[in-house]
Amino acid sequence: MKKQTPMKTAKVNIRTEAIGGSGPLLVIAGPCVIETGEVALHTAAGLKEICRALALPFVFKSSYDKANRSSLSSFRGPGMERGLRVLADIRASLGVPVISDVHSVSEVEAASRVLDALQIPAFLSRQTDLILAAGGTGLPVNIKKGQFLSPWEMKNVVDKFTSTGNRGLMLTERGTAFGYNNLVVDMRSIPVMRAFGYPVIFDATHSVQLPGGQGTASGGQREFALTLAKAAVAAGADGVFLEVHPEPEKALCDGPNMIALDDVRGFLEALKRIKEAEE
Repeated sequence: MKKQTPMKTAKVNIRTEAIGGSGPLLVIAGPCVIETGEVALHTAAGLKEICRALALPFVFKSSYDKANRSSLSSFRGPGMERGLRVLADIRASLGVPVISDVHSVSEVEAASRVLDALQIPAFLSRQTDLILAAGGTGLPVNIKKGQFLSPWEMKNVVDKFTSTGNRGLMLTERGTAFGYNNLVVDMRSIPVMRAFGYPVIFDATHSVQLPGGQGTASGGQREFALTLAKAAVAAGADGVFLEVHPEPEKALCDGPNMIALDDVRGFLEALKRIKEAEE
């Protein structure tokens, strides 16, 4: 049986790193939210070293604000001003590109002055004004597929974004919600969205989240993250998104689905072998 050649997507450059084309698997990783500058820097430094050793491009991600937490009392982060200072410090001290979520048009300009790429959260993936503002910065933008959208509906999102003239687009699969505190991943969504011509990232840790599963917080099943990530890379994912923390059980956000920093190297080694076998 003739081996099928994987479809190539456009290459998107994120400062010193790239995703798409025929390049290696991009790693976007970091704590769910900025807890302290020390935790963020320690995690970023560890991830940089792991990805350097594996020759994988790396972009550090952590949110300055988690605007969609389950409960009003949940920890949201340090806010935009302080959070962007932390990300700027990591960028300068480690020399790694940084990305974070933007939640409203009013945040885009300030965030674009610090970040190397912007991310639009899944819940906001249809917000036209936000998509246009992010595209208008000229920066690369990662748009997460809404938990309420089919993969083919993301073509409308692509068209909104590219209307700005910006072609630095990445799409992320992070599971689909059918209610009852669970998510289901349809791996067909990866080739469907790649057919639009842009790189697709698989969010391995949010895909094993149990939204609102703990009543006032989300639960998670991190034990399945590697299984789904392997399937996604085999299906053609150009990159992987991981929430990582030195001590997930002590994390202030998404601890049940985050990967321990000490476990990341083995996790990525398994994915790299699959990616190389697909080429």
